[in-house]
Amino acid sequence: MNCARKFSAKAYVMADKKKIVVAYSGGLDTSVLLTWLKEHYNAEVYAYCADVGQAEELDGLEEKALATGATHCRIGDLRAEFAADYIFPMMRANAIYEGQYLLGTSIARPCISKGMVGYAREVGADAIAHGATGKGNDQVRFELSTASLAPEMEVIAPWRMQVFRDRFPGRAEMIAYAEEHAIPVQATAKKSYSMDRNLLHISFESGVLEDPWYDATTDASKDMYVLSVSPEEAPDTPEYLQLLFEKGDCIGLQHVELEKILDALKVVSGGTQNGYALLDPLGVMLVLNFLAGRHGIGRVDLVENRFVGMKSRGIYETPGGTILLHAHRDMESLTLDREVTSLKDSLVPKYAELVYNGFWFAPEREVLQTLVDASQEKVSGEVRLKLYKGQTLAAGRRSPFSLYSEEVATMEGGAEEAYNQDDATGFIRLNALRLKTAARRDCE
Repeated sequence: MNCARKFSAKAYVMADKKKIVVAYSGGLDTSVLLTWLKEHYNAEVYAYCADVGQAEELDGLEEKALATGATHCRIGDLRAEFAADYIFPMMRANAIYEGQYLLGTSIARPCISKGMVGYAREVGADAIAHGATGKGNDQVRFELSTASLAPEMEVIAPWRMQVFRDRFPGRAEMIAYAEEHAIPVQATAKKSYSMDRNLLHISFESGVLEDPWYDATTDASKDMYVLSVSPEEAPDTPEYLQLLFEKGDCIGLQHVELEKILDALKVVSGGTQNGYALLDPLGVMLVLNFLAGRHGIGRVDLVENRFVGMKSRGIYETPGGTILLHAHRDMESLTLDREVTSLKDSLVPKYAELVYNGFWFAPEREVLQTLVDASQEKVSGEVRLKLYKGQTLAAGRRSPFSLYSEEVATMEGGAEEAYNQDDATGFIRLNALRLKTAARRDCE
């Protein structure tokens, strides 16, 4: 492995013009961070922003970074890679953290880190820097991913440096610094929450949401939501959607208005198959987000356990991911063996924990992924869903690899050769043996 020489913080200050790549979003925090890094380390600072589905948030970002003092700015379009190599593998595992969180922020961080490391090597950077705070999960995710991908790369985390926290104890000091250095940001009054958006979800945290008793379903919070309408405002008429699966991945969609939706979203189909429009993972996510969002699907309000040890309250919109997870589980219910399902389900908490805690590139996650993917060989077929008032309702499933037998499952008579009910007598007797033995012992 070609490992570059490491530079300590002190070495950066004393040396001439080192190169630092900073994770940049264009907001007040990262704009101030970019200028401060340049000033504090006497460094050339390169701005990197990964496009993982932030949409209009990226407008004018490159110009803003250069005006702030960046030597260069790269906006890496990672949307297709994010969908195919991160979201879809995670969905094959049915990963969900603490029973509710679909890991939207968590799964984006390794994708962003990989893009950032690639850019840092391209420009010959000595270090990368991020604006994640010392209280959150993102610092861990960014740095563990970097350690796996580029062990030679130095990581600068200003929020864990006393000199940075002394300089910026609050937002007011950041606004003043931005004005002093002519940093082109919208330094207006702080929103009552923070937000993070990507192709899979959008999250809302902090501010008024730090009170777990605060009700975010009222009209006072109506304008906060971006990807979905409230269930109350969703259409009174349900609509149907069909998903085509192949080896655990959704590869096509069928909907009465699909052609119009594809045109509106500028999504190009890769052809048709049995009435389904074939789409790549990015196209699938864009369409599912649109359809689920207009039916108020995918809103979650939860208190979760952060890896660093504290609890935090977050609100998430994950419209398309909610549909995809529901449909995938429905497809598995028809095609996956009982014991394989049981084994796979027992591993979901561990898989989700690895994603949440930042171990996407760790060997244990890759081993789990191998098992997950092996289980998906026959998870192919069609799922029909009804979307209505915040709910994703199963409305049918079929597969050429179905393990369901109507002949075996029927409650009607005349199929004793397929399933002889008399056989259950011995089955129950053998399973009851240990229970009877224990009961007799305890009665003595």
